[in-house]
Amino acid sequence: MFTGIVQGVAQVARITDQPGLRSFTLSFPTGFAQGLEVGASVACDGVCLTVTRVGPGDQAEFDVMQQSLALTTLGALQEGSRLNVERAARDGAEIGGHPLSGHVDFTAQLASIRQPENNHVLRLAVPERWVRYVFAKGYIAVNGASLTVAECNRQEGWFEVWLIPETLRMTTFGEKGVGDRLNIEIERATQVFVDTVREALDERLGPLMPALEALLKGQGSSVDELAQPLPKRLS
Repeated sequence: MFTGIVQGVAQVARITDQPGLRSFTLSFPTGFAQGLEVGASVACDGVCLTVTRVGPGDQAEFDVMQQSLALTTLGALQEGSRLNVERAARDGAEIGGHPLSGHVDFTAQLASIRQPENNHVLRLAVPERWVRYVFAKGYIAVNGASLTVAECNRQEGWFEVWLIPETLRMTTFGEKGVGDRLNIEIERATQVFVDTVREALDERLGPLMPALEALLKGQGSSVDELAQPLPKRLS
């Protein structure tokens, strides 16, 4: 498990292709790899990877399967690429963000960037099947960083996050440009809640569900809005 608090930025030192997988050697910030052992987990741009070799110095190697390369942004990494990293949380560790599994759900395209004073606003386009799990004031993980959704538009399929200077300093977000893709992990509790409510409504209403969805759409709402966890609707 991870907390979504990025601990540093690593750089790809070497890439080696092997049958069925690709190996990455990452160079970490000084001290990051202290005590790191083979078999340990590290979140790399939000993707949970297993250490297959440690050293020399502050380096470690990871093997990534073809499926992970295809479903995440790791397949686009080159030597010299930089990525957010976090080591697995220890028992009793403070969770400054929210619990993450390191299992990326989809990649989102960076649609626009705004820079009001002392802020950096990213607007990310969300595939239709996933937008139901994104709520304003809710948690979401972007490239391994636990962030709060500032605004969400389900009809247009996007959400925004606001980044403070400290977040930009500790991550690679300041290096991203419009059109780049980022790894997204939705909050699991929200996914379970939304799916449970939708299934309950579908089971009870059956053939009336399309009529309810049409009615809510005409009022600028949706079944997904009804399924929003109550504490977040009140925040």
